[in-house]
Formats: sequence, C-alpha cells, structure tokens
Amino acid sequence: MACVVTAASRAVQAQARSVAASLDLEFISVVDDLDSGVALVIDTDRSWLQRLQGPRLGPVFVDFSSADMLYRRKSGHNEPLGRAMGVKGNKRPRVFDATAGLGRDAFVLADLGCFVALSEQSIPLSYLLDQARDLALLSANDKVSEAANRMKVLWGDSRQRVVEGFDVIYIDPMFPERAKTAAVKKDLATVQALHTDSTVVNDPGDLLMWALAQPVERIVMKRPVKAPALGSAKPSHSIRGKTVRFDVFVKPKRSGA
Repeated sequence: MACVVTAASRAVQAQARSVAASLDLEFISVVDDLDSGVALVIDTDRSWLQRLQGPRLGPVFVDFSSADMLYRRKSGHNEPLGRAMGVKGNKRPRVFDATAGLGRDAFVLADLGCFVALSEQSIPLSYLLDQARDLALLSANDKVSEAANRMKVLWGDSRQRVVEGFDVIYIDPMFPERAKTAAVKKDLATVQALHTDSTVVNDPGDLLMWALAQPVERIVMKRPVKAPALGSAKPSHSIRGKTVRFDVFVKPKRSGA
C-alpha cells in the first residue's frame, strides 16, 4: 500500500489529519495492524518514517543537526563529494540534487558553501526535507543554519524539469552499500519500501540521459566503488572514496562561450 499518515500520539491527531489532507495521503489513526507500506508519523516538532512490514525497523528521521551529520561535517568523507562537484578555492557550484532522498549529501554540499536545490519525487520525503530545513534554520549552531539557508526543497519528478541556473546535476540512485551499519540498513530499507509502495520511479539510466540533455556544466553520478559505469555514456573521470565512486561527466564548452 502507499504511504499513510498517522499521529505519534492523540495530542497531535488533528495536526496529523491536516498534514495528510495537505499531502493528499490517507490518514490512519492506528497502524499496528498494517503489515506493509510505510507510515509518515507526525509529532509536535519533528516527524519521521516508519516501515510497517516486519521486521519493523526503527524510525527514520531527516535531521541536519543530528550527531551523525555534525560528525560528518568534521570528517574527511566530504572531500571526494566536494571534488566531484568542482568545489575548489573560492568556487562553489550551484547544485541540483535530482534524487534528494534523506538529503544528507545535499546538506554536506550546502555546508561546503554550495547552493543546493533538493528535488524529491516522494511526497513524504519532500515533507520531511522541508521540515528538516526549517528546523535547521533555527539551529543554535550557526554553521547548520547557514547551510540550511543555502538549501531549497522542490517536489516532483526531476526528469520533468529543465534545469537552468545550475552548474551541476547530482544523481544518487539507491544501491546496496557494502559494510553497512545497522542504521544505514534501516534507513535504506525504509526508503526503498517507500519507493516500492509508491509511483516513484528513479531509473538511474533515464536520469543520466535526462541530465546529459540539461544546460549544466557537469553531471555527477554516485555509484558503488566497484560497479561498472552506467549506460553507454563514459564519464570524463571518476573520484573514488572507500565505498562509493563519483562518476563525473564534464560537458565540452561551446565555442564562443
């Protein structure tokens, strides 16, 4: 079944009903008997996703102020992502994230100084991204609020857009990562269940072909580090991390440009 909306407690049932109506999703007061799909659980300040089929995994939040995100801000894991986008010196490209998901890479790029548009086809994920951005804007951590101010959330199928005013299109298809932590497994399984039980279709090959036709300087595709290149298009170069690889497609400059 498609994603449903429920309330974390009786106190927020009216709020949850209002959210369900605004998102055109079904409100269900009790989801204990459901054994498939995903619930968007509404609470007073922060909402989350809950996978309903067994085994029921923990809640999945979008939280740009979380300990994991704050750790990632300080770690060296961001360097390959930034290099792939063309971040160097004072250059901070404008990035269109065509498959925003939980928004973690987008936040990292915003933290590096890029303006990032987060395009997400899933209605529940778009809602959580919007909420997370709004909360991050109010963060007592100046770096978090500054990064959030460089983010804009868009809802819809990226392939239906003409991307103008951006330097880079970033595509991050979901794929099974090796050596995943339990938290990563939970998040990936929940988002996959959300996409499986909806009309969302993010075919990496289609996304790449669409991106190559857009008026941007480069496209970056995230891939497992040992996976073959996607489709017939050959990347200009690749930047490898420990578990992932960023295939970079740099378009030749037009004569006279």
